Amino acid sequence: MKIIYEKQFRIALKDIVAYIAEDKVSASELFKKELKKKFELVIENPKMHRASVYHKSESYRDLVFMGYTAIYKIEDNTIKVLDIFKWVDR
Repeated sequence: MKIIYEKQFRIALKDIVAYIAEDKVSASELFKKELKKKFELVIENPKMHRASVYHKSESYRDLVFMGYTAIYKIEDNTIKVLDIFKWVDR
């Protein structure tokens, strides 16, 4: 299985990392590194996170991490990471 980070996710992650870096650069780097580790685990077990509360299909999952929700979709041999956002913003 491979992971594809969609454009919306990359843009949102960049904004989140920049926001965290305003306070502490090392924390923003750690956030990004740890989130990447979480997605590496998803490759081995795509359904390890809850079914998405934002989509009705079981192929959509929510990875909740440090107050943020990353939505990904499980496809044949691909995991598409669609978006990441602060849960209070939705």
